[in-house]
Amino acid sequence: MSLPIRLKLLRKQRSWSLDALALRSGLTKSYLSKVERGLSVPSIAVAIKLANALEVNVEQLLSEPVPGADIVVTRACERTALGEGGAGAVQSVAAGAASKRMLPFVVYPPRELVASAFKEHAGEELLFVHQGRIEVVFPSQTVELAAGDSLYFNALIPHQTRTISSEQAQVLVVVSHELE
Repeated sequence: MSLPIRLKLLRKQRSWSLDALALRSGLTKSYLSKVERGLSVPSIAVAIKLANALEVNVEQLLSEPVPGADIVVTRACERTALGEGGAGAVQSVAAGAASKRMLPFVVYPPRELVASAFKEHAGEELLFVHQGRIEVVFPSQTVELAAGDSLYFNALIPHQTRTISSEQAQVLVVVSHELE
């Protein structure tokens, strides 16, 4: 994950605007925007200011994180049964739940990546491939998943999904949703 993505991720995890980070760091909003878009590379002195403002150490801001720390893949063959029961024993997906903290839905990813920017949003996301094969593209890696595989990640990491199998993929997506 690059510095611009890590900076934006850390800022958004704190629910800070660029103005808020500018105020805390003593840097301008326009400069911070350029850093987040990869148009400007901060000096070590500026990186220290940013790390102090974000209350992280400089290494967290500048160095590559441990691979897979924010993205967890679980293959179908790696799943562990949590109980016994026949097919269809549990079918409800949050039916009738009020004040949901998770938003479950089924997605049929397109075959081509959309030309628009990557998607990103607050919360965490779980994808479970029910049918077909998909490719999930992150700025720093691409993950292929087959039926029965799942992927869990911080949804602030920009991402795109597409079907890569001949059959249309069907994916259960669950997004965390904090109540205000």
